[in-house]
Amino acid sequence: MANAVRKAVIPAAGLGTRFLPATKAQPKEMLPVVDKPAIQYVVEEAVRAGIEDILIITGRGKRSLEDHFDRSIELEVALEQAGKHEQLNEVRGLADLADIHYVRQGEARGLGHAVSVARKHVGDEPFVVMLGDDIMDERSTVLEDMIDVFERTGHSVVAFKAFPLEEMSSYGCADPEPTDDERLVRLRGIVEKPRPEEAPSNLAVMGRYLFTSDIFDAIDRTKPGVGGEIQLTDAIAILLSEQPVYGYVFDEGRFDIGKKIDYLRATVELALDREDLGPEFRAYLAEMVRRRGIV
Repeated sequence: MANAVRKAVIPAAGLGTRFLPATKAQPKEMLPVVDKPAIQYVVEEAVRAGIEDILIITGRGKRSLEDHFDRSIELEVALEQAGKHEQLNEVRGLADLADIHYVRQGEARGLGHAVSVARKHVGDEPFVVMLGDDIMDERSTVLEDMIDVFERTGHSVVAFKAFPLEEMSSYGCADPEPTDDERLVRLRGIVEKPRPEEAPSNLAVMGRYLFTSDIFDAIDRTKPGVGGEIQLTDAIAILLSEQPVYGYVFDEGRFDIGKKIDYLRATVELALDREDLGPEFRAYLAEMVRRRGIV
């Protein structure tokens, strides 16, 4: 049976200031993790979950995102003439991953506003929102599991991961109600970046959402917050006051590459998992630890 969810929206209009100066002249989504830009991991995750149609929300200076998933005839000819058929197949495959579309956000008014830009493209269908800062290990089934929850319940689903309470001021935080499924909670509320002592739980919003089209009306009714931004968390709070919204809880496989330490961790762990790089890289790391006396 075909997925009930066919479309994904990837907001990619941010400036990437945490990675300056590397992001001064290139989008943060194009920063390489091993040998692929970060956004390619996100697109490939969507495709593995059965997503056929992807809309990337861009801004000024993001043209390289479009170029990456487009054909490059000159490069393909050069690779073919050089007999580099493996690389040729990889390059050609990028254009065939999915139906990829682009629209500009226009002005930076928060994640909620970025999602609202997708309204015409999404229409009345359920859809996934995937943040480009969050990449998942290819063995992760979080997105597939969220789609399964939607197909069983017919309601929106938000991904959550447990964090220490002292870190909750950096995330949206769930007020959860348990269900019969230990990985599934029903949301009673959701709070954007609460102080640790005010956090209703230790469950933090991660960068994967599955919405019904009702989220667009909720965003329309969301009042701008600090800096005039429309927070997606506030829109979710409106939505769950009117209909069930579920939280899917997972515990591993996610890298927040918007943080430098997680970017480095992703590079190391994903490289170690590679058959072509892992053995040699593992030997190098072991030797480095021995040489530097790291315990």
